[in-house]
Amino acid sequence: MIIRDLEFRGINREHLGMYFEELGAVQVTDTFPYVFAAKGWSAQILSEEEIIFTPSFKINAVQIRFEAENEAALAELIKHFRYKTTRIGG
Repeated sequence: MIIRDLEFRGINREHLGMYFEELGAVQVTDTFPYVFAAKGWSAQILSEEEIIFTPSFKINAVQIRFEAENEAALAELIKHFRYKTTRIGG
């Protein structure tokens, strides 16, 4: 298995889990690490913490571990997951 850890900021853990389910995974656990499994890949939401920049500016940071059978499958998984996490300002 090929593994890559990434951090996502400003998106809550529940939404990130929902994105894995939209990509075809099933949630396996209900506590940290939250594990999502699908054919050929899996992901774990390892942790969520609050980062404080100023007293009024706080965001969350979520650590996610992606695992896939090979580099190409991992790249494809991360690409599709990043599409779901893209936020366009306005």
